[in-house]
Amino acid sequence: MLELTTYDVFTETPFLGNPLAIVPQAEGLTTSQMQAIARELNLSETIFVMRPDNPANKAKVRIFFPKAEIPFAGHPTIGCAIHLSGLVGTSSDAKVEMTLEENAGPVPVIVRMTSGRLSAEFTAPLLPARSCEVDDIELTARALGLEPGDIGNPIVKAPEVWQAGPSYLLVPVATRAALGRARPAGADWDKLNEHAGTISAWLFVAEAEHQFGARMFSPAGGTPEDPATGSAVVNFVGLLARHGYYNARPDPRIQVTQGVEMGRRSEIQASAVMHDDELTEVRIVGSAVQISTGRIRIP
Repeated sequence: MLELTTYDVFTETPFLGNPLAIVPQAEGLTTSQMQAIARELNLSETIFVMRPDNPANKAKVRIFFPKAEIPFAGHPTIGCAIHLSGLVGTSSDAKVEMTLEENAGPVPVIVRMTSGRLSAEFTAPLLPARSCEVDDIELTARALGLEPGDIGNPIVKAPEVWQAGPSYLLVPVATRAALGRARPAGADWDKLNEHAGTISAWLFVAEAEHQFGARMFSPAGGTPEDPATGSAVVNFVGLLARHGYYNARPDPRIQVTQGVEMGRRSEIQASAVMHDDELTEVRIVGSAVQISTGRIRIP
């Protein structure tokens, strides 16, 4: 039997945020065994922890959707780092720095306990890169059960595909009401995925200065809707930088609220490091709370 721990991530409140399963001491498991465990647990992601290749690092990890392995993800990085920090259950102010070896590359993480609040900040292992724009607004709208007028907002007018590990179709939505109505819609959803070359769509709407609402759909990846998607926010920072969002703003931080429609409100903080109007780093901050411990059979 394998030890197993679960956390809710991007929240400080149990039973909100994005659930995560952590399987420590996963050495010896094959890829098919890891995938079978992730499919059995059926959470948006499961992370498997092993000894690092470089002894200077904290751990080597592999991350799985229920149906596929992915090279990097935000909420598993946050939750796993907090779990490995040794700060869970403590109250004194402290800071622990570590590096997690992910398939996308080494991920530096700082875990902090500050005034009783436990959080982690990681630097994304890859800078987000834009693949293409999807200019078929009518198809996008039909695929999401929306009207063409619901697509586009002051940040950007048309969806764009971005990648920093996993790839996402980033879809600007005009209003919070439209965001709430969105649903993947049958054959048009499949056509949109094929057109965009990705299986995941992350929808966003501007709500206030530095604040955004979001939803993420990836049915083909085994996640009909995700309560919080840190890797998508990494890509979103790239989109914002490309469209000049940070040029006139001295504060590079934003906050994304996701999972509201699922009853699992999540809060993701992100910041851009800019030099000469070029994005050089993306940092993501979030909290996590432990929910359960147990054991699972080895497939």
